[in-house]
Amino acid sequence: MAVATLSLFRFESTSRLPWIISQMILARKPLHDETRLRFFKLCGSGTGEGFTPKPNVHVWAIMSAFANEEDARAVTQESPVWQNWRKHSDEQLFIHLEPVSSRGSWAGRNPFIPEPDAEPGTGPVVALTRASIKPHMATRFWSRVPDISEKVGADPNLMFKIGIGEIPLFHQVTFSIWPDVKAMSQFARGDTPHGRAIRAAREQGWFTEELYARFRLLGTEGTWMGRNPLEARKDLEREAA
Repeated sequence: MAVATLSLFRFESTSRLPWIISQMILARKPLHDETRLRFFKLCGSGTGEGFTPKPNVHVWAIMSAFANEEDARAVTQESPVWQNWRKHSDEQLFIHLEPVSSRGSWAGRNPFIPEPDAEPGTGPVVALTRASIKPHMATRFWSRVPDISEKVGADPNLMFKIGIGEIPLFHQVTFSIWPDVKAMSQFARGDTPHGRAIRAAREQGWFTEELYARFRLLGTEGTWMGRNPLEARKDLEREAA
């Protein structure tokens, strides 16, 4: 089955920033040469809830796609590029995903085409949206973000969230994990800041390219801010009970 992996790397100090910037350029060739890798993007991230135009220089990401889960886990463990990022970063989280639906394109292609029989199952559901914003529409897009970020941060169902991107302001990716499809749909659709923004984007043509994908969570490796984000959710549920 096709598998996508989001690799996140956190750096406590800005002293490693020159190394990070160099890798955003130098890592491209070895990644292109990795035959098991079907797709990759090297990304930065946003501050606050993650969905802001201001870069977070402490968090960086590699979004990747593979033919199967075995390749995904092997490459993210053994590839010199991933080993290098592991060695230099202070914390890492790897999220392995099976596509269950995907429409649109990213850099001219859809890298997350699901298998014909792919189903979301009963566990957590993962949503990824990616958009290339038209320069003259950037102000309209970012004016909507504070309301959406506030809503995201206050949603008790959200298990994990991050905003990443290839180019600040214009190429944005949102990534979120929800306990089920119902919780995700309640946030994304209807008369909510996010739902209204999606309708405005379509009506006014904010994007030159967009992709919407949904995944089944296969598993995670590592921690984020000292904890496994899915286990942290379970701890909160136990405390509430």
